Amino acid sequence: MRMSDLRAATNQTPPLIGHNVVTSDAALTEAVTRYGSADLVEELAPLGAEAGTAEAREHGRLANRHHPELTTYDRFGNRIDEVEFHPSWHWLMERAVGHGLQAAPWEQQDGGDAHAHLRRAAGFFAWSQTEPGHGCPISMTYAAVPALRADDAIAKEWTPLLAARSYDPGVRPRTEKLGALAGMGMTEKQGGSDVRANQTRALPTAEDGWYTLHGHKWFTSAPMNDVFLVLAQAEGGMTCFVVPRVLADGTRNRIDVVRLKDKLGNRSNASSELELDGTLAQRLGDEGRGVRTIIDMVAATRLDCVLGSASLMRHALAEASWHVAHRSAFGGPLVDKPLMQNVVADLAVESEAATALAMRLASAVDRPGDPHEVALRRIALPLAKFWVCKRTPAMVAEALECLGGNGYVEDSGLPLLFRESPLNSIWEGSGNVNALDVLRALGREPEVLQAWITEVGAARGADSRLDRAVDDTLALLGEGMGDSGALESGARLLAGRMAACLQGSLLVRFAPAEVADAFCSSRFGTSYGGTFGMLTSGSLREIVDRATPWG
Repeated sequence: MRMSDLRAATNQTPPLIGHNVVTSDAALTEAVTRYGSADLVEELAPLGAEAGTAEAREHGRLANRHHPELTTYDRFGNRIDEVEFHPSWHWLMERAVGHGLQAAPWEQQDGGDAHAHLRRAAGFFAWSQTEPGHGCPISMTYAAVPALRADDAIAKEWTPLLAARSYDPGVRPRTEKLGALAGMGMTEKQGGSDVRANQTRALPTAEDGWYTLHGHKWFTSAPMNDVFLVLAQAEGGMTCFVVPRVLADGTRNRIDVVRLKDKLGNRSNASSELELDGTLAQRLGDEGRGVRTIIDMVAATRLDCVLGSASLMRHALAEASWHVAHRSAFGGPLVDKPLMQNVVADLAVESEAATALAMRLASAVDRPGDPHEVALRRIALPLAKFWVCKRTPAMVAEALECLGGNGYVEDSGLPLLFRESPLNSIWEGSGNVNALDVLRALGREPEVLQAWITEVGAARGADSRLDRAVDDTLALLGEGMGDSGALESGARLLAGRMAACLQGSLLVRFAPAEVADAFCSSRFGTSYGGTFGMLTSGSLREIVDRATPWG
């Protein structure tokens, strides 16, 4: 070899750019067409094309390379509590808002758009593959609207701005902005998910409906957003409040940013601690009804947790399948190696199952007047939140391994996906919280079990392995009903089985036969070891080719 040849890189996989993140994803486009129409896919194609560009990939990298910076005081000594973001963060946010991925679907639905939430879910799923961190303020803004509807007057003030497709950052009054973003301050250091243990106090002012808040909020992402939903203890109990960052007269509300969190996953988003001491807040709903007020918000954020995890899966799968299609080892392309085919096919099956379930749930949001859809959404959201989010870290780790040492290097993008992969399992209720919520729903709302039975029953008789899994799950549920301790101890097992049955039903009904067969033979088979790459059915290459983002 000549010395000059040492500088030439060979057998390297080209960067995954120039593909359409929407149209190259068969599982996504088929689900959107199934619950919406082919026209929806066409509408989403420009978003998908931009998400697959080298420019978008570079902005995602830069937003995480250059962390947000907190400035508590200006040079004159005034308390300002401002967070400065890299321009790439604003580039990503501007496009996410411009595509209507925040609160736009609520107004579209009110205007008669039958597929507003499905369109938004597919767009959020696709655009999040550019960079996951900026999805947090987008998601919180989406989730804030149903909570704000507890008070018509407040909702009319904020919803048009939250739904606007104008990204307008900056600390200014609501009346001077073209668009607004929402945040949330629920958890506190002594309670975490147990928000009823919150100690922040709310004291009424002389102005009707307004209070001052006094306390410490442990996690508040995107502290530069324009308005926050906050839980605090009023005289009548736990209450929800609307906290504007800037008051109507233009003065800054007293929201002290203590610090930005040094967290595991993305670094682009500013997760913070806040101190509230005399912070003005407007009551949302009745005193003592705070948790009830935010229930619809919780449902929306849980859906986005499922979408976010499914998006991470799809991104990791795309990188892995692209790599093995272009990398050679041991005498030929990796994609031709039977064991690598098995691994990537298994990853593809996992990703398709997550995508199918996420889009099914999004379609249910578009049908709020259908009792079956409402009941299914109630039980399937915590099921999917538990299962899909729990499956993501192992799936992303296996995809990273497909790239070998290259996948362990930051430039590949896989380390960020891996660090991000546990997030959605923690946010908006950990795995245990969601598994217990499944039990709560089953115990208090009998219609939710019937909705699950109806949904999985739509595939009855099409696959004997799925049929047995459904029967075994119902038997497991029946065995535990007489022993509350045993039922709670087995809540994760029950939630996982119920979620997998939902996924299996969707794949058996709608996915290609080879995908459904691979899922049912592994996830419901007796020989499944829990590690990816242990499929026993054939047609693996067809599954891999279906998942590879060629165009």
